[in-house]
Parts: sequence; structure tokens; C-alpha cells
Amino acid sequence: MTLEQTLKQIAPLDSEAMARAKYRWDSLSKPLHGLGDLEDLLIRIAGIRGTARMNLRRKCVVVMCSDNGVVEEGISQTGQEVTAIITESLSAGTSTVCHMARAAGADVIPVDIGVSREVKGDRILRRKIAYGTKNLYKEPAMTREQAVRAIEVGIETAYWCKQQGYDIVATGEMGIGNTTTTAAVVAALLHAPAELVTGRGSGLTTAGLEKKIRVVTEALEKWQPDQHDPVDILSKVGGFDLCGLTGMFLGGAACGLPMLIDGVISGAAALCAVRMCETVREYLIPSHHTAEPAGVLIEQALDVHPLIDAHMALGEGTGAVCLFGPLDMAASLYYNGNTFDDSNIEAYVPLV
Repeated sequence: MTLEQTLKQIAPLDSEAMARAKYRWDSLSKPLHGLGDLEDLLIRIAGIRGTARMNLRRKCVVVMCSDNGVVEEGISQTGQEVTAIITESLSAGTSTVCHMARAAGADVIPVDIGVSREVKGDRILRRKIAYGTKNLYKEPAMTREQAVRAIEVGIETAYWCKQQGYDIVATGEMGIGNTTTTAAVVAALLHAPAELVTGRGSGLTTAGLEKKIRVVTEALEKWQPDQHDPVDILSKVGGFDLCGLTGMFLGGAACGLPMLIDGVISGAAALCAVRMCETVREYLIPSHHTAEPAGVLIEQALDVHPLIDAHMALGEGTGAVCLFGPLDMAASLYYNGNTFDDSNIEAYVPLV
């Protein structure tokens, strides 16, 4: 499905399904809204799925993997060869998120959307746009056509997940240098100074951070991305992984598949998706607060309130996977809990 077609498919959440889900929560023999945000999230998922009998049994994390040419500017502690190594370990089931996902009962789906070399692994979805982006410090990261195609890869992946029978999807990424591209994208979207949105990523000295800020600042000055055009921003200073994640959020909203936001990179993509279609905001399910400085600004811009605050900054979708457990526990009560009638207890009533 094309980007244009997808945007036309996105509709508001199913209010009837949400009302039924809220009625179910309120009928259970517990204090009203006793599980707080967890109740609200399941109500929202009912609205996304279009039914109060939504299923969360089949779970996966989709990890968009791509390289960024800006790494040659020395803005990362490691070289871009690490992207390919981790992509292959995602397929082999040995990367960090793989161990966490197994504990959560979720599958891991790596997507090669722009790794700088060919990668080996039977589980990798091969959707390579190019062998990494250009160096955004020297030239625009990609063409507008490449950005649109990468967004459409994300859209197609969301639909693929739905067709495979997944009920809920965590979003993740792997790409050395992508905290730099994310800082540039967020700075452009929010018209914020680079020093306010740029962090140390996987680990930089103070001198390294200062260089990273300078690279972001000068790239934005050179290419002047249009604040009101997310595709222009992504093409000039973004990455293929960011584009793919943007498409995942758009595709999830279009096909009724819940997508969990991970950290700052996933959050930046969600913000791009909302700027393309405001209705996507209703579909957003945040997982955790991120340690990157742009994270708080993204949460404010999206008006989301993540449940988990564990000072995580790993990527790969690890924070989003952590939300599967609490959602499963809440869903177990939602489906199996006794009602007030079952327990012969007088129902609670709202007092305000």
C-alpha cells in the first residue's frame, strides 16, 4: 500500500469497542480504575482492534536495521560494522532483545532496510533501500523518493505482521549513528536547538558530544528541512530505520494493529507519523521513558505518558518489550476476573 493510500485509511478509534471495554473493567470486582493506566491501555487497544474481545497472545518486536553515513564524522563510539553484526544476531536469537522477547513470549523480526552490507540470517526480512544513507553532514541523507519508499516498507511490514496473525507489535531499531539522525529530525520537527535534543547515544566523551551537536546544527543549517514536511526532514537528516518506523505507526493505525513506542528513536518516528496524520496520535502506546534528552520533548509533543521509568537507553525495542508483561497481566484479569455479580459484592460507583 502506498503512503498516500495509507493516510486515507486511518480513521478514529472505535468508540463503541472502547466503551464496551470500559464497561468490562468497571464490572470486575475491584476498585474502579484500580489498575490505572493499564486499564486505559487495554481500552485504547480495544479501540485500535475494533473489538472489546481483543487478543494479545501473539506478540512480536520488529527491529528496523539500517546504517547512517554520518558515522564517518566520528559521532559514535563504534563503527557502522556493528549494525550488521547485531542484525545477524537478531536473526540468530542472540541479541539483547531476543533474550528479553523470549521471556515475554514474543517473536523477534529483524528488517534489513538499509544495512551497509549484505547480512546473513533466515529470519531477516530483506527490504534494503540502499547500503546505508549518505553522510547528512556533507549531503542530504537520502532522496525524497527513497524516504517515501522506506516509509512504505514500514507500512507493508505492519500489514505483514497483521497477516501473520500478530496481535500486538513492539517497535525497535538497530543502526549505529541513529541517535544523531534522531536528534536532527526532532530538532527540525520541534524547531529546537541541537544542544537541547542531542545526547551521548551509546557513549560519547564531552568532546564527542560537542562534535555531535555541531554536526547536527550545521546539517540543519545547510539543508534547511521544512518543519511542516516530515518526509522532507527524514530525507535530508533522517535514516532508513526512522522512515521504516514512521511507516510502522502509520500502517498500524491503518490496519488496526497496536504498535508500542520504544525509546527516543521510535518516539521520533511516532512524532513524524502524527505530523503526517494527526489521528495517529490516538493510536500511540508508549512503553518507557528514555534517557536521551529529546525523549521528554517528544513525550510532551505527543502528549503520551510511558508506564516504565527504568533509565533505559539500549534500543532494539527492549523498552517496548518490557511492556508486554504488564499488558498480559492486565489482560488476564480483564478476561478471567470475577465480576461483582460473580462475587456477590455490591458494585462500586463513581463518587465524582
